[in-house]
Amino acid sequence: MAEDVEQVTDDLLVLLLRQLTVESDRFAEMFGEAHGLHRTDLNALAVIMDAARMGTPMSPSALANALHLSASATTAVLDRLERAGHLHRDRSATDRRKVELRMHEKAREVGAEFFLPLGRRYADAWREMGEDERRTVARFLRGTIAATVEVRGRLAP
Repeated sequence: MAEDVEQVTDDLLVLLLRQLTVESDRFAEMFGEAHGLHRTDLNALAVIMDAARMGTPMSPSALANALHLSASATTAVLDRLERAGHLHRDRSATDRRKVELRMHEKAREVGAEFFLPLGRRYADAWREMGEDERRTVARFLRGTIAATVEVRGRLAP
């Protein structure tokens, strides 16, 4: 197999990451088009979902920071998502002055219906990888994400 003998250079890794990003974007855009969502809307849902998975409440200001959006742009995104039935804004149980963003269960179900087949196919593609290889891939991805965040932070206005 060619993949087993080719040299894995930095250029090859960058190429593969770029190809993965493009294909992931295309996949997410298909979902967005089918459900009338902008790419920023999809990113917002992903950030909110990841925060919920970690048990961290997501506020509008935290979402704005995560997506590097102005307050007005964040409000527009949240208004679209709320109108589409994907999320709701609740008052915090611990501080009624704070607003927390929560996805509707129906939004999770619709997303799962579309994205779970990809997750299952990923699992199939990774099935033969041992624990050491998976740790290497996870370390690679974490390092790549951290490097991207760092450079983006330096270049952001």
